Amino acid sequence: MSAPDRDIIDGVPGRHWRMLADGRVQCDICPRECKLNEGQRGLCFVRARHDDGIVLTTYGRSSGFCIDPIEKKPLNHFLPGTPVLSFGTAGCNLTCRFCQNWDISKSRKMDRLMDHAPPEAIAEAALQNGCRSVAYTYNDPVIFHEYAIDVAAACRARGVRNVAVTAGYMGAAAREEFYDAMDAVNVDLKAFTQEFYKKLCSAELDAVLETLQYIRHETDVWLEITNLLIPDENDSPAEIDALSAWVVEKLGPDVPLHFTAFHPDYRMMDKPNTPPESVIRAWRIARGNGVRYAYTGNISDKATGSTYCHQCGLRLIGRDWHALSDWQLTGDGHCSRCGAACAGKFETRPGNWGRKRQPIRLRDYAGATHKG
Repeated sequence: MSAPDRDIIDGVPGRHWRMLADGRVQCDICPRECKLNEGQRGLCFVRARHDDGIVLTTYGRSSGFCIDPIEKKPLNHFLPGTPVLSFGTAGCNLTCRFCQNWDISKSRKMDRLMDHAPPEAIAEAALQNGCRSVAYTYNDPVIFHEYAIDVAAACRARGVRNVAVTAGYMGAAAREEFYDAMDAVNVDLKAFTQEFYKKLCSAELDAVLETLQYIRHETDVWLEITNLLIPDENDSPAEIDALSAWVVEKLGPDVPLHFTAFHPDYRMMDKPNTPPESVIRAWRIARGNGVRYAYTGNISDKATGSTYCHQCGLRLIGRDWHALSDWQLTGDGHCSRCGAACAGKFETRPGNWGRKRQPIRLRDYAGATHKG
């Protein structure tokens, strides 16, 4: 029997699917609604039909673990300065030609090469390394839904919080369960035109906008948004204007909006790096449209990477890449000069993790038992 077939047979039963009248099984985890015959995999590659249901073939297997600064997710208003244990699996439900993590998200072999990573071991590794949260990232946690939820439960039992880094391309049926398990999320809003999503991601913009509104208005999950600017594809002033105006109108002015610079990768090697001035221009447009917390990323610019009081303009949190400098917030998250509230999830003092990244081996924690 071939290895891919064995992966399907050994897969963990999935949720959010239905049997169709023609005998196929429809996966409802995302808007693709892949309709599968026996032994077939969805576009994501990791969800497949087995008997009369859907199985997840990557449950308990990860692409690797690294302790990052929370600002790298990027999350600037969620426990600033603290370390987060990051991991992902293989596969993706989008086909982005510009994927910056393509070696993981587009993998068709990695899911058979990964170390065993049970939820309890991940949670214990986070706890023992002083991580305040675990991030489901590198590829999209939407497709390893059941695994992410089980890890999240193990983390919450230890007082560790949960962070999703996602493109937000998720079915309505799965949203409630998934976001009930999360404490913060950064959604990658890849562009603000249907043409971009269709041509470069094989997806639909409206489904992502629905997810953003669901998170903001129907959950208490802390939300931030990232927009990767690709030259001549989604970086026009008109598109940035429309995107940022939509964020303010539909989500509110307090949702942080990150504009990050593209570098050539995967199947988009013909585009140049995004010039820093294009990223800063997007920042200015967003600020002009009323976004209180706009940021630049993948460039070095403290002025546009820092947090300012929306009322008096005081620099509340200074940032140089992922390292914090200024800290002018009171213990309850207010401006120390004028007293205006700064939106976010803050603690009395910021963390001091800085910029460093620290790979870890999960097998060192595989036999650990939680006490407490």
